[in-house]
Amino acid sequence: MELPEEILAHIFSFLPLEDKCSAFTVCRAWSLSLTHPGAWTHTQIRCESGASVPVILSRLLPIVRHLKLCVNMTDPANRKAGLWVLRHTFARGDSRLHTLCVKCLGNPPLFYAGHDLLQGLLDVLTNRSSLTVLDLRGVPFTLSNAFVTGVATLCPALCGLFINNSSLVCGVVAETVRKVLKLCPALTTLGLFQASLTQDVLKDLMLPHRPALKQIELRCERSLKYVTPLSDQIWAEVTDRHPTLRVDLELDHTLPELHVAVVLQPSIPVRHLRLRTWTWMLDEVRLVGRSYANTLETLEVQTTPSLELNSALIALSTQCKRLSEVHCFCVVSQEVITAFCKNCPSLQKYTLKTRKEPHPWTSTPQIGPTETSTQC
Repeated sequence: MELPEEILAHIFSFLPLEDKCSAFTVCRAWSLSLTHPGAWTHTQIRCESGASVPVILSRLLPIVRHLKLCVNMTDPANRKAGLWVLRHTFARGDSRLHTLCVKCLGNPPLFYAGHDLLQGLLDVLTNRSSLTVLDLRGVPFTLSNAFVTGVATLCPALCGLFINNSSLVCGVVAETVRKVLKLCPALTTLGLFQASLTQDVLKDLMLPHRPALKQIELRCERSLKYVTPLSDQIWAEVTDRHPTLRVDLELDHTLPELHVAVVLQPSIPVRHLRLRTWTWMLDEVRLVGRSYANTLETLEVQTTPSLELNSALIALSTQCKRLSEVHCFCVVSQEVITAFCKNCPSLQKYTLKTRKEPHPWTSTPQIGPTETSTQC
């Protein structure tokens, strides 16, 4: 009995890229099934071996819905292959691509700023682009105002835009973000450097015609010392206008210690908080417990161990009971581990160590209340 095309397509969707290309050549039934969108809903393509991408992909890329493109930047052949993928994804002008995530692997060559990859992305986008989510968090180069404005101009249907990448420099000013909001009226999810987020940007997001804001991701680094900090009052107004909004904060190690408390305003509806500063974080941990008890789901802390920190973490476990993950990259006491396992019923995994281990530390899954004593 022959399986329906939709069922075959769903089965093929679980195959790696190379196996999909091989299956396409087996028989007519398989070939037809692999041209069904269901086989390519979520697709990851890795350009990292220096080899060319299978030519057969040129027929299949236009039906991909969600694409993650990983490119090893050390070899120009990989960058060329990545650009080939982008061109053929949009080549026919009828691309169904909704989500594009670009991630760069390896160390880029000295003085390489990624202009060819970024310009290639602009070149393939069209005014009729179906793209609704663009994720550039994995791109290590500085994104310019012209590039971000160009993306927004070519993709007016964007609902999600992530430009909070790992660049050492924030290259996007607040006025550019305001232009993006005008060009993309449906935006409900934003990933930015916090230095790009000003009071005027937040006021634009509160305008009556704007859709309900779902998520803001903010990367906080040294650029913040050159901008006016956001007040708790403006965050309270944003939360009142968008009551379902959740904010993810990442505090980079380059952020001056004096600016940490300024960033952590009590009215921010923080969902994921990553304190990657390696500074003395005792007061900040106490502040997190008091301010974000109703919203915090993930906490990551890199700091110095102490008895006072253990006490602050135990207190936080009694306040932030929504936590599903907690990761503390310094040694803590057994009492801290027990407190989180006992007080946070939604806890799924944690990184809490009672002694130093070789890097990297691995997380521990929390597998249910009946096994808590064994797990802890």
